[in-house]
Amino acid sequence: MSKRTDELVRFLARTAQKAAGVVGIAGSLRVESYNRKLLRAARELAPSAVKVDLWDGLKRVPPFDEDDERDRDTAVLELREAIERADAVLIATPECNGSLPGQLKNALDWASRPYGATALRGKPVAVVGASQLPTGAARAQAEVRMVLSGIGAQVIDAEFPLARAHQHFDEMGRLCSAAHPQSVSRLLEQLALAATRTNPPGAAA
Repeated sequence: MSKRTDELVRFLARTAQKAAGVVGIAGSLRVESYNRKLLRAARELAPSAVKVDLWDGLKRVPPFDEDDERDRDTAVLELREAIERADAVLIATPECNGSLPGQLKNALDWASRPYGATALRGKPVAVVGASQLPTGAARAQAEVRMVLSGIGAQVIDAEFPLARAHQHFDEMGRLCSAAHPQSVSRLLEQLALAATRTNPPGAAA
């Protein structure tokens, strides 16, 4: 057990809290995308004190329109509810033309509205990414972090650019490179610890 895992387990035991809940959001719409696989791997690799659930409604989120804020689409409401219900968020993004995908940016815009009532304010968020390119979607991850900072999320200082992603998943979609599972598990520990520190027992809802 790592020092960070031990700290998290002791914190949860001391405060009688359940496992920290993390919602995973993939920025790719492709069913068999590497970023979806990365989130599924994170769900399997999560420490016992962390529970990862995947939100898969990105394709249904309509283009952001301030005129629709009072009568929001069901997919928008589901996105906000998933974020608000979770203790923390894990975003896995591909890279499109050197930036984050438009549909992911669109979803983050919806999550940030209405003004002053963003679902992401103060929420611990980690950003990872997988790409077949040597950069591992690093530029896209940096831009997602910049957007999240502007929204007011608590962006975790941790990176995981998975380069040449096609080489790192087996036929079952599992991470097969020896070093990567440990890196993913450590990132989740860091994210969960940030969540427990942000929402201590007795804090106002």
